[in-house]
Amino acid sequence: NLVTQLIRCAVSIPSNIAEGTSKKTDKHFSQYLDSSLGSAFEWETQLIVAYNEKYISEKHFQELETKIQDLQKMISGFIDGLDKKS
Repeated sequence: NLVTQLIRCAVSIPSNIAEGTSKKTDKHFSQYLDSSLGSAFEWETQLIVAYNEKYISEKHFQELETKIQDLQKMISGFIDGLDKKS
């Protein structure tokens, strides 16, 4: 179940960004970015569970956690930029 949920989040993150690009206003686009960010935090939580259950090594966990946190920062920055335009 954990793997399935991780895959869903991994697909949801870019899918929401892609869908949001089709929206006519920055406000609507920002809502899709919010959903993408939520999926990124959900993915990170599942990563923590995988590490705590010893499904992945500490090294692999740290590498993936750094990547997902970088992605969260990028999405947050994108949202902030849209909000400042509005």
